Amino acid sequence: MSALLALLASLLWGTSDFLGGTASRRAPVASVLGLTQLTALLALVPVAALAGELDADRAYVLPAVGAGVLGVSALSLFYRALAVGTMGVVAPIAALGVVVPVAAGLLDGESPSAWQLGGIVVAVLGVVLASGPELRGGAGSLPLVLAGLAGLGFGGVFVLLEVGARSSTVMTLLTMRLTSVLLLTALLLAVVRRRGADLGVPRSALPVVVVVGLFDVGANAAYAVATERAGALLSVTAVLASLYPVVTVLLARRVHAERLRGVQLAGVGAALAGVVVLAGS
Repeated sequence: MSALLALLASLLWGTSDFLGGTASRRAPVASVLGLTQLTALLALVPVAALAGELDADRAYVLPAVGAGVLGVSALSLFYRALAVGTMGVVAPIAALGVVVPVAAGLLDGESPSAWQLGGIVVAVLGVVLASGPELRGGAGSLPLVLAGLAGLGFGGVFVLLEVGARSSTVMTLLTMRLTSVLLLTALLLAVVRRRGADLGVPRSALPVVVVVGLFDVGANAAYAVATERAGALLSVTAVLASLYPVVTVLLARRVHAERLRGVQLAGVGAALAGVVVLAGS
């Protein structure tokens, strides 16, 4: 069940990243992020109330706030990279941040089996190959640097979500979104005051933005629950949840007609092979 939840998180994250990156080509990144985070927050409030989690132990607060700050910073960099770069390149590079939770799990004493370690190596190698020769393309270095920094941020969020979920998964997600919304609101107000810029989102893009918010919080929830399942290893669960670039790459190929070269297809295949090994271990 842990593996299936982690894979569900990958599916939701990959789809939301594609939709969020597409929306960021039509509207300011800060506005897209603000609306997606607000959507997620509004969806979580009734869930927390109905689940009786509002009075949960407050041990989740610090990791949740940290995840909110780190998450919105990473998403800002990532959406910007998706908007100015090639999605088939940006998404795989950002996923390499999975080394952060893998390292954290190993340092915490986790001992994956030989098969699991092999699956981790194959899956991560597949993500690297998925970016393939496109790294030598004409996109420039900016989207690559932004994607790399975003990846490190996402890796940190993985670790903090796992820590917060030990106390309360729902309240960790709710506090994380509340932190993100407050930060983005302050940022948007500052930008408007200084530049008087138009930060509106086209009406036609609003449904997409709402879906991005719901899919993102759904992915976070699936991942957080997966890490708390009996016998789940952070080093394995994080890798399975970090296969979202495969989804983003395939959607970009289908919708935006981005080219996939042979080595990239091999990378997608390797990533899926790693999934099979990890899920069956």
